Amino acid sequence: MTKFTPRGQWMLRPVAMAALMGCVALPAMADELFYVSGGVGKEAEVFKQVVAPWEEKTGHKVTVVPMPNSSSDQFAQYRLWLAAGTTDVDLYQTDVIWAPQLSEYFVDLSGPAKDLIGQHFPSVIESQTSDGKLVALPLFTDAPALYYRTDLLEKYGKEVPKTWAELKATAQEIQDGERAAGQADLWGFVWQGNAYEGLTCNALEWIKSYGGGQIVEPDGTISVNNPQAAAALEEAKSWVGTISPEGVLAHKEEDARGVWQTGNAVFMRNWPYAYALSAGDDSAVKDKFDVAPLPAGTAEGGSAATLGGWNVAVSKFSTKQDAAIELALYLASPEAQKLRTELSGQLPTVMALYDDPDIAAAAPLVPRWKEVFANAVPRPSGPTRSKYNEVSAKFWSAVHDTLSGNGTAAENLEVLELDLTDIEGSGW
Repeated sequence: MTKFTPRGQWMLRPVAMAALMGCVALPAMADELFYVSGGVGKEAEVFKQVVAPWEEKTGHKVTVVPMPNSSSDQFAQYRLWLAAGTTDVDLYQTDVIWAPQLSEYFVDLSGPAKDLIGQHFPSVIESQTSDGKLVALPLFTDAPALYYRTDLLEKYGKEVPKTWAELKATAQEIQDGERAAGQADLWGFVWQGNAYEGLTCNALEWIKSYGGGQIVEPDGTISVNNPQAAAALEEAKSWVGTISPEGVLAHKEEDARGVWQTGNAVFMRNWPYAYALSAGDDSAVKDKFDVAPLPAGTAEGGSAATLGGWNVAVSKFSTKQDAAIELALYLASPEAQKLRTELSGQLPTVMALYDDPDIAAAAPLVPRWKEVFANAVPRPSGPTRSKYNEVSAKFWSAVHDTLSGNGTAAENLEVLELDLTDIEGSGW
C-alpha cells in the first residue's frame, strides 16, 4: 500500500520504506527480486501472469514495489532511491525517456542481450542506449498515428493524406463542407498543442518529417536551428485557427480525444490507447474511423512518430544482479512480449510479433501499428541524458511561442539553439 505525504513523496509500508531508505533489511530470501513499477490494476495483474512462467522455471520470486500513477512522481522517487544507492530494489520499470537520464545507476545490458537486441525495433534500442551502454530492455512500446474519419473521406472522395500539405487541404475542404451543411462544431485536425512534453512529441514529428533532424542528434550535435525545422513549425502554426481550434494550444491527449470522439474532428493525432476508446459503444465515431502513419513533411523527411513505451533496467546496486539480468532478458523476450500482448493488447517491440497470427487474433490492433513503428523516432533523451527534461522544456516553450505568434519559427529556433548550447556547456 502507498500513501501521499504532505511533502509530496510516495511512501511504502513502514518496513519496506525503511529498507529502501537503507535503515533496515527487507525480509527477503536470496532468490526474491524486488521490481519497482507504476503499473496498477489490470497492468499489475498482467505483469503477474507474464512473470509466472519465469518464476516457476527458475524458482525465483518477483515482488512488485508499487508506485504512484503519476510518472513525474515515479521519476522523482527513482532518483531519490538510486542516488541513495539502495540495494533493496533490483529492477526498475522505466519510461522511454528515463533510462538514459539514470544510466549511471543501471547495469549495461548490451552484452547479456546481444542475441536479443536485433529482434527489437532499432529505434527502441537506440532510445535506451547512452554512450554505447544499453541501460534498459524494452517491455512494450507506444507511438502515435493519424486517426481519420473513413465516412467523411469517402463522402468527399478523398484519400488518406500522405503529407501535411495534403492533410491541411483535405481537412479544410471537409471542415468547410460539413459546416455549410450545419455541423458548426466540426474541426479538421486536433492534436496536442499545450506547452508540455506532449508538444515536444508533436513538434519532433513535424520537424523530423521535414528533414529537420531530432533536436539533438544521437552524437550530441544540436541540430534544431535549421530551415527545415522552421518550415515545419510555420506549417503547424498555419493550422491554428483554420483547421484546428485556437484552443488546441491548451490541448493535451484527452482534450483532443474529447473533440474527436464526439464526432467533431476529421483527423486526430493520438496514441494507441485512443483506438479502443474510439471504438466503444459510447463513441460517436464507432465504425467510422481508421488509423494510418502520420503524414510526411517532405520526401526527404518521410513520416515520423515519436517513440513511447516502457522498459526494464537493472540496478547496479542490486545484490542479485545475475537473477535480475535473467529476469530482464525474459521480460524483453519474444515469449514474454507475446504473452503480455495477448493478455493486455500492449504493443510489443519484437518486430516478428507484428506478423504473429495468435497476436492478430487476440489483439487485432497490433498489426495495424507495424507501419507506424517503422517510422518511430526517439526523443533526444539518450544524448542529453540528465539534462533531457530541461532540453525538452526549452524546446516545447520555443514551439509554443511560435504557434502562439510570439516570434517567428526562425527567430525562436535561433534563441533555442543558444539555450541548448548553454545547457550542453554545463554537461549533458
